[in-house]
Amino acid sequence: MIGAKILKIYPMSNDESKWVALDKIEYQDQSGKKRVWEMCHRTSRKGDCDAVAIFCILSATKDKPRETLLVSQFRPPVGKLTFEFPAGLIDENETAEQAAVRELKEETGYFGVPRDTSPIIYSDPGLTNANMKLVVMDVDRSLEVNQNVVAVPDEGEFIDVFHIPIDNLYSFLIEKEKTTHAVDARLLHFAYGLCVASKL
Repeated sequence: MIGAKILKIYPMSNDESKWVALDKIEYQDQSGKKRVWEMCHRTSRKGDCDAVAIFCILSATKDKPRETLLVSQFRPPVGKLTFEFPAGLIDENETAEQAAVRELKEETGYFGVPRDTSPIIYSDPGLTNANMKLVVMDVDRSLEVNQNVVAVPDEGEFIDVFHIPIDNLYSFLIEKEKTTHAVDARLLHFAYGLCVASKL
């Protein structure tokens, strides 16, 4: 398989963009001084929330521990393969939970049942108003629908799926960051939180 790589980077105007746009914000700070901020925003938002990320918990079996699923794909803005939670944009008239079920099936082939959903959270609030919800999902490996799974990613998506024992999530990511992959900050923060909490 041909490896993905960056061919060229060049400026783009908002008139050309399909998914994001740049804005200039004029605002007044707490002291009353007027200031200017630069930001980008998604142009594809259909409701109050852009996207979902999915922390799924695959049930343990007699020969497998509880695991979670990560996806790896080439991300042009960083020019590297990355590890991330399965994730995707929320469609019009779709709830976060419905989007999570759909995206998990598309990206990994697994069927999951939503357990919990976070409030709207912001990915990089100094740069963008892009937001998301984290959906926790249970995946029952004993169900027929979760046997011999096949992912059905969108055209242009080249996604590899990794089964990672939850107890080893942080150490796995740290090792991969040193060798082959960039790691999404939200994923690493989550994994580090699990690691710290397990030692309290």
